[in-house]
Amino acid sequence: MDTQNTSVRAHAQSRSDGKNHPSRRARKATHCGGVIHDNSRHTSRFTVIGNHLAQHAELSLLAIGLAVHIQSLPGGAQVDIGTLTGRFPEGKTRIAGALRELEAHGYLRRTRMRTDGGRIVTRTVSCNQPGRSSATEAPKPRPRRSADEQARRRALPAVPRPAYPAPDLLRTALGVLSGLRREDPRLLLSATDAEHLVPGVAAWLERDLTPEAVQRALTTGLPPEPLHRPAALLAHRLAALLPPLPPFRAPEAPAAVRHPLQNCDTCDRAFRGPEPGTCGPCASGP
Repeated sequence: MDTQNTSVRAHAQSRSDGKNHPSRRARKATHCGGVIHDNSRHTSRFTVIGNHLAQHAELSLLAIGLAVHIQSLPGGAQVDIGTLTGRFPEGKTRIAGALRELEAHGYLRRTRMRTDGGRIVTRTVSCNQPGRSSATEAPKPRPRRSADEQARRRALPAVPRPAYPAPDLLRTALGVLSGLRREDPRLLLSATDAEHLVPGVAAWLERDLTPEAVQRALTTGLPPEPLHRPAALLAHRLAALLPPLPPFRAPEAPAAVRHPLQNCDTCDRAFRGPEPGTCGPCASGP
């Protein structure tokens, strides 16, 4: 009865005896190989690159890096072989081969074109997703504005008109406009703009305002950003801030004339008169 049956399979040992196999999580924690990413989100100056390029199975490392560099450049940047050779230590042969790789896999398209001057240039198009870009299509020309549309676009707001456009008044108004650029260099006006604005300044001067007061009204509180159309801003101010006409004042009576003192030729008394002679009593007689 003490003999053991050797044909019986040994019982499975309990996992609590300290000989358990480590779990997958434990094996992963103890595994030291492979890359560990320490990433942070970019908020400026970054380029989105697809994994189809970064992990391309057929492109060389130089071709992948060159494609990433080209996609990070702004439009119009030079990407010819000479420029790239001056930027990177690889020679012309290796860079030219990498460009051919990108061209073969659709990440680059190069076509030769003739300019208006007759020169032959290479037009390079970089594709971040080969086969899905429409950059090869020629840009559609913008419709040209008609002369009437251009005139409406350039037209300045209307300005007030003086009641009596005297030449001296208009010359003073032109002097006010010419001096604005000394207060703010952004208020440099063309001759055409000044001709349009002169009547508006003259209307202000007609309202008993000094040239200095008109200049302050036009230059005070200007916006800090660049002025793309300073004449339009001045025209708006001349119309929107136009002060009212001064109240009517009747002309003052001329002051009484005081003649100098004279000595009467008859009685030697002092009297006022325009010329020497006799005083009033002596002139009227006894």
